[in-house]
Amino acid sequence: MIAFLKGRLAGKSPTTALIEVNGVGYAVAMSQAGLSKLPEAGGSVEVQTYMQVRDDGIALFGFLSHEEKALFERLISVGGVGPKVALAALSVFTPQALASAIASQDVAAVSKIPGVGKKTASRIILELKGSLDQGIAGLFDSPAPLSATDSRLRAAHEALLSMGFTSAEADLALKGVPEGAAEGVLLQYALKRLGSDS
Repeated sequence: MIAFLKGRLAGKSPTTALIEVNGVGYAVAMSQAGLSKLPEAGGSVEVQTYMQVRDDGIALFGFLSHEEKALFERLISVGGVGPKVALAALSVFTPQALASAIASQDVAAVSKIPGVGKKTASRIILELKGSLDQGIAGLFDSPAPLSATDSRLRAAHEALLSMGFTSAEADLALKGVPEGAAEGVLLQYALKRLGSDS
């Protein structure tokens, strides 16, 4: 999985940055807010990335901060919210402002995201409010249902993320894990569940 890119900005369009890293050009979809902060072509850039692998191809999404990337990942875990809508959200709001709107259950504000109606805005708030009650800091808390004190669960969760599973998939796969199980057992349990769901 590509976690970040560090190289030279070869060019950009209204939706995409073209980043050259050691002679290879990567097309990275970004929010309008992120694109506006990039330097002129030829300048050096470093972006956090989220790689989406689908049957019809691989797409890279780029972010200038950990907060942007974390919020993007939470947004696409909501049913009916894809990467385009998540990037549109980051084009309209700063991560802090969007986290605040979700935490305060402001449906009208969340509905300002292009492509999001009141029904989808309500779903976003319903599914993400718990993790964002503390504002943007909630993005970096251990996702439910994991206990913040259980390092084995966190390690298994991180291992699943490194395999390309989303945070939501990892959370679901680790629900109902055996009490006191070792990290390896937790991982086997989760992979078995993920395999049976596919």
